Amino acid sequence: MPLLPDGLTARPLTLDDAAAAAELLAAAEPVDDTGEHEDADDLVEWWSGELVDLPRDGRAVCAEDGRLVGWATTIASRGARDAFRVWLEGRVHPDLRGRGVGAWLLDWQAERGAEHHARLEPASPAELDVTVHPSMSSLERLVRARGYRPERYYAVMRRPLTEVPEPRPGEGVRLVPFTWDRDDEVRRAHNASFTEHHGSAERDEVAWRAWFTGQKAFRPDLSVLALVDGAVAGYALAYVYEADTRATGVQESRLGQIGVLPGARGRGIATATIAAALRAAAAAGCTRASLDVDTENTTGAFGLYERVGFRTDRSWTSWALTLPPVA
Repeated sequence: MPLLPDGLTARPLTLDDAAAAAELLAAAEPVDDTGEHEDADDLVEWWSGELVDLPRDGRAVCAEDGRLVGWATTIASRGARDAFRVWLEGRVHPDLRGRGVGAWLLDWQAERGAEHHARLEPASPAELDVTVHPSMSSLERLVRARGYRPERYYAVMRRPLTEVPEPRPGEGVRLVPFTWDRDDEVRRAHNASFTEHHGSAERDEVAWRAWFTGQKAFRPDLSVLALVDGAVAGYALAYVYEADTRATGVQESRLGQIGVLPGARGRGIATATIAAALRAAAAAGCTRASLDVDTENTTGAFGLYERVGFRTDRSWTSWALTLPPVA
């Protein structure tokens, strides 16, 4: 690994760093232009989750006066289909960029990611994934130099919550709000719906809560299930992020997970479920909805979202470094 610049030291990341890490994200946002906003509570929620061993999965880089100037986390996703995936997140303060801090953090993340791979899924290939937004030119240069490749391209799509289409479920389809007694049924439907989706992983109960319905931003009242013969055949799960609302002044319903069981496709279930979720968000005072979509999605999701009024607002790229199975 490269050495840190003189005057900077690294140590394990702690929950006490959350406020400083959120301040660093806010300071970097005018440069990085991610369109995302996380506050200290958001970071604490994620870093204290069951999937994270923060002292081992996080690193802080500090100046001589103790000021946080960079941080990084390396978090493994449970389960593997095409590959075992490890998500690399972090940021360097704009004032310290170009001095090797990002390179040091990325190399540490790769080492920690390899440890996760060897411990959890050694028989599968692994991919270390880094999200790069268009304005992050220095990060793109860094990951490219370290052998990462652009693996997938994503669109962030948005639409105002005006002129929302009427939900029109087909014969035998009933739309209902999400209820907690169906949480595990939705989890199993999600796993079945994404068996062939690029980058998907089987979500057990712990991972499902950590990534999805256990988040404080999750809004069951804005989430919609489609039932066929009394069982979940489709779903749209919604989230409202308070930090985003404060930063933008716009209350947005983010449709984080949308899916339909393979055997139920072609019946208009996705369109009806999304329309119902949009109407629920509008009734609750949201003025905008958003979602992310893989532009190479093979199920036709991009065209579906355009038909219900979404338009591309931003984009980002997933860069990946592939690790072979551990012998």
